[in-house]
Amino acid sequence: VVAHKPTVLIGLSGVAGAFDREVVTAMHAACPSPVVMPLSNPTSHSEALPADVLAWTNGAALVATGSPFAPVQLGDRVVEIGQGNNAFIFPGLGHGTLIACADAVTDGMVVAAAEALAAFTRSRPRWADRIYPPIAAMPDAARAVAEAVIAAAVADGVAANPAAKVKPAAELVDQAFWKPHYLQVVAAG
Repeated sequence: VVAHKPTVLIGLSGVAGAFDREVVTAMHAACPSPVVMPLSNPTSHSEALPADVLAWTNGAALVATGSPFAPVQLGDRVVEIGQGNNAFIFPGLGHGTLIACADAVTDGMVVAAAEALAAFTRSRPRWADRIYPPIAAMPDAARAVAEAVIAAAVADGVAANPAAKVKPAAELVDQAFWKPHYLQVVAAG
């Protein structure tokens, strides 16, 4: 870590504790706001605990995990731990691709999806310490991602839907977006 000076650690090893104090503090010495993503599941296999990473970096690290973790109390500040999950990108990527009637999913569409998710998260001041928004925000994140994907499909020349070329992407998403409404289940007898 000292020789390479990484700014991001992504854990997919399933080795609990692989990101130990020595690794994280060496990374933090070379990077004021390191990104540490212990993504392995289950929680018992996480490469580091968010509370430890935040303690070792005096709260400077941005942390996202593969499993849900409780918020971490740092003095008078509470740090919500974002859960890194492909479910933040794929619904909007798929929806935008279908709405645009894209002939292909281009690199530009995938990059637009990632950038839209990042912009969506940054747009909420209360999420300043997060890499990902809360799971409860997935529907709104999917809408933002779908809009960006439609625009990228048009820009990349793969959108076969003529409306995608003339109507605002937000309007197309509004027309196609649905929210399930479940009937109330009542026990018999």
